[in-house]
Amino acid sequence: MSRIGKKAVPVPAGVTVNLAGANLSVKGPKGELKLAFVEHVTATMDKAGIKVDPRDQSKLARSCWGMSRTMVANMIKGVTTGYSKTLEINGVGYRAAVQGKALQLNLGYSHDVNYPIPAGIEIKTPKPTEIVISGIDKQQVGQVAAEIREFRGPEPYKGKGVKYAGEYIFRKEGKKK
Repeated sequence: MSRIGKKAVPVPAGVTVNLAGANLSVKGPKGELKLAFVEHVTATMDKAGIKVDPRDQSKLARSCWGMSRTMVANMIKGVTTGYSKTLEINGVGYRAAVQGKALQLNLGYSHDVNYPIPAGIEIKTPKPTEIVISGIDKQQVGQVAAEIREFRGPEPYKGKGVKYAGEYIFRKEGKKK
């Protein structure tokens, strides 16, 4: 039995949930998200909240059960409070700036990297070496952060590059004479 899947997802005040068959839409103060459940789970609404159950006891249905419940909980949290990730840039001359609908990154290449900001995502640069990515979809916020980090990931010798805030970079010792 899934310990996560057994719990109902509470629906806070100010959030509207519409469950039609295998389609769920959640609308809150920050926006609206939609989810289509896989065929191996069913969802029902009651006074406790949204309950997700497996259709049968097959291994596939039980493996989709907890994940589907977590996706519903993430949707509800996204439309009420939202998600954000912070990236830090380390390196001499490395910096970032938002220009219009694109993020301009100077990462030591011979050219600037321009990253178009996707719809539903808000990017701010409070400092030239800090990028704050926020939005209502947890998966999309994480994907955008990973794509920006991929332009120049942190290297282990000097620690230069783009890293998540609070991420530990395993440092290596340089070669000796």
